[in-house]
Amino acid sequence: MPITDTNFVELMRARQKEKMESLMQNIEKKESTGNDLAVVILAAGLGKRMKSPEKPKVMFEVCGKPMIQYVMELAVKLKPKIIIPIVGHHRELVIDLLTLLFPKYIKKDEWGAAKASGIEIRFAVQEEQLGTGHAVLQTEKLLNDFEGEVLILSGDVPLLKDRTVEALLDEHYSNANSATLLTTVFKNPAGYGRIVRDSDEHFFKIVEDKDATEEEKQIHEINPAIYIVNKTVLFDALKKISPENSQGEYYLTDIFHFIDKEKVGLVVTDDELEVTGVNSIEQLTEMEQYLMQQI
Repeated sequence: MPITDTNFVELMRARQKEKMESLMQNIEKKESTGNDLAVVILAAGLGKRMKSPEKPKVMFEVCGKPMIQYVMELAVKLKPKIIIPIVGHHRELVIDLLTLLFPKYIKKDEWGAAKASGIEIRFAVQEEQLGTGHAVLQTEKLLNDFEGEVLILSGDVPLLKDRTVEALLDEHYSNANSATLLTTVFKNPAGYGRIVRDSDEHFFKIVEDKDATEEEKQIHEINPAIYIVNKTVLFDALKKISPENSQGEYYLTDIFHFIDKEKVGLVVTDDELEVTGVNSIEQLTEMEQYLMQQI
């Protein structure tokens, strides 16, 4: 076909225009996302099965690097407005470590508060271990001046990939969800909360393993506790949850009882290991072996 063909030229121009519009939309989305994104990292856990009570669980190393460092590096790549690690057990060790590791972002003001250039890093403290919902509630005052979406990560999940989080953010922003969850399918889901879907395969609820019925325990799609939730929706729901469960704790997962299910999205990753939390020395060794194989 001759290059001067009018229809051909018009077609090429239309396609180029579509590509440019799509590119500009992606650029605008990436530029705006960081301004209305906060990242909260659960890092207050004691880690009773790690056999070292004087060391916070997130400080245990995978291939010579503390688990919390992997998660913080991922958070920084997202360029959020605020990153809030929630610390508790031996919190001074975690705060000192992160201050040492991220000097580019953290500096001390005259009051000793940690601030960042471009990204502000603040530490929330969970004095009592009353559950993950209670932990996230400790960030509310630190987010008083923030309006946007809150990405919740776990400090003991070091292998989470950038592209997986990007897919989660894309699903959330593209569909204007109130909340979006990352899920995966485990061959052995014992110990994990299950994702219960309705008859149309949409999100229905999360049920913790210890509170699940025998039928629900047969579900293999699990909740690795990685979410993005609108800030207003998040704290409105957190104030409604209660510790009326087998553990007597405030479960973060209970917020989904108070969020419109039609505004909840799901993103499934097929990599079981990347969303696995470390709860024992054996799991730590397994992750080190996996990373060594990738080198």
